[in-house]
Amino acid sequence: LVVDDHTLFRRGLTALLQRDPQFEVVGDAGDAGQAQRRAAELQPDVVLLDNHLPGVNGVDALPALREAAPRAKVLMLTVSEDERDLAAALRGGACGYLLKTIEGEALSKAIRRAMRGESVIAEEMTGKLVAAYRDAAAPQATPGAPPAPLAPSRLAVMSPRELDILRCIARGQANKEIARALGIAEATVKIHVQHILRKLAVSTRVH
Repeated sequence: LVVDDHTLFRRGLTALLQRDPQFEVVGDAGDAGQAQRRAAELQPDVVLLDNHLPGVNGVDALPALREAAPRAKVLMLTVSEDERDLAAALRGGACGYLLKTIEGEALSKAIRRAMRGESVIAEEMTGKLVAAYRDAAAPQATPGAPPAPLAPSRLAVMSPRELDILRCIARGQANKEIARALGIAEATVKIHVQHILRKLAVSTRVH
């Protein structure tokens, strides 16, 4: 099952995989909700899952997707090289994390390895995986201590829409006010806020 919000990419990836007689692409999906329904219906052996999906992103969709198809191996296939996305994907039950720069033959090998129960991590992400676990094991900040300065890289991983919403939060606007100002649904704002909190590694809007 191929899950990506770009139709052209889904079609190209499907065509690439179908060149290999060992693979059959049983379906595709363009967002997390559709992916969950298709996974429950088709029960695929492998799900290739993009992270940057509209609404709920791939990492956050992992629990529901794995519940819909418990036997499926979920491989993230994304452009995100953020170690936080990598760590969250592995914690969420993904068996691998691949980048979209991967060559076709290497992707085929990665899928076969995943089917054998192996964990598959893009070579470019190996060092970041170590860093993510090292950061997770580091001592927590002292309660009441001033927060660490915001690293520019944290802002770099945000989408333009997330940055718009972050600016509104900084001005003290509530979700309803943000929705009205940006012309989007309040539920959509709530989802973006969740993503922003996770990417900034904070737990509340006040932080």
